[in-house]
Amino acid sequence: MSARVYTVTLNPALDQTVTLERLTPGVVNLAQSASSNAGGKGVNVASCLADWGAPVSACGLLGRNNGEAFEQLFQAKGIADRMLRLPGDTRINIKLAELAGGDTTDINLPGIAADAAELDRVSADLEAALRPGDIVALCGSLPPGLPADGYARLLRSLRPLGARLLLDSSGEALRLALNGAAPPHCVKPNRQELEQWAGRSLPDSAALLACARELLQAGVERVVVSLGAEGALFVENGQALLATLPAQRPLSTVGAGDALLAGLAAGWRDALPLTAAARLAVAFAAAKLARVGPHLPPAEQVRALAAQAQLHQLD
Repeated sequence: MSARVYTVTLNPALDQTVTLERLTPGVVNLAQSASSNAGGKGVNVASCLADWGAPVSACGLLGRNNGEAFEQLFQAKGIADRMLRLPGDTRINIKLAELAGGDTTDINLPGIAADAAELDRVSADLEAALRPGDIVALCGSLPPGLPADGYARLLRSLRPLGARLLLDSSGEALRLALNGAAPPHCVKPNRQELEQWAGRSLPDSAALLACARELLQAGVERVVVSLGAEGALFVENGQALLATLPAQRPLSTVGAGDALLAGLAAGWRDALPLTAAARLAVAFAAAKLARVGPHLPPAEQVRALAAQAQLHQLD
C-alpha cells in the first residue's frame, strides 16, 4: 500500500485575495478581481497534493459556522476530511496581490480559540490512522488558546509511529518544536523564520548552510530553506544544494511556500533522492505562481518546470 499524506492545519483561514495593479496606502485603490479560497498552510498543501494525484487527508481544527468552502474544496479534489469542527467561525485572511511588482500584502486575522483538549483529539485521530511510512505535514501558526508547544506535543506523540514528519511553522511554536525531544524529520523555514530560531542574521548562503547544519546536529534529517525568487536551499547529511528556476511572472505569490512543502511531501512519498526531490519541490512552487488559490496546473507542466531547475552544489 502506498504512503498517504496527512496535513495538519490548526489555524485555517478563508483567504480573500484581491488583485490590483498597484497598492497605494492611504487612498482608494481600484481592484481588478477578487476571489475567496479555503486556506491555511496545511489546507493549501493538501490541495496541491490532490492536484498532483497523491492520496491526502486534511486534519486539524475548523470553525463549524463557515466551513462550506473547505468542504467543497475537499469534496471537489477527493481530499479526505478529518477536520475537527469547533463552535464559531474560521478566521478570514486578506491578501492584496499587486500585478505590477508581484508583491502580496497579507492581513491575517486571529484564529478561532481552541484548547489543549482539542489538540489531544487531533493527535488521537492521527495516531489511530497513521501507518509506518505515511507522511504528516504540520503546518502554520497555532490558534489562540493552544499551548506554544503544540507542535512539540504532536511530534512527541507521532514520531514513535513510524510516519515521516514535516514541519512548517514559525516563532515560538517552531522554536519549541525544533528544540524538543522529538524533532521533525524535515523542517521548511524561510530565511526570516530560520533567523528567528537562530537568534542571528543569516545574510548569505554560507550562514544559512551553517545554521541548517546546526539543525541536522539536533536531529532533523532534512532542512529546506525557502528563499522566494532566489530558490530554496536543501540540506541533508553529506549534501547541500541550492535549487533555482528561471524567473517566473507570478499571478499570485500566496501559497508558494505551501506548494514547495507539498512538493517535498510528494518527493518523499515517491522516495526521490535529494536532487530529484529539490527539482520537484521548486517546480511545485513555481507552478503555483500562475494560479490564484492553492492549485497546481496539470502534472506535465510541473514536470517540465522540474526539468528546468538548476542545482548548485554547496560546500
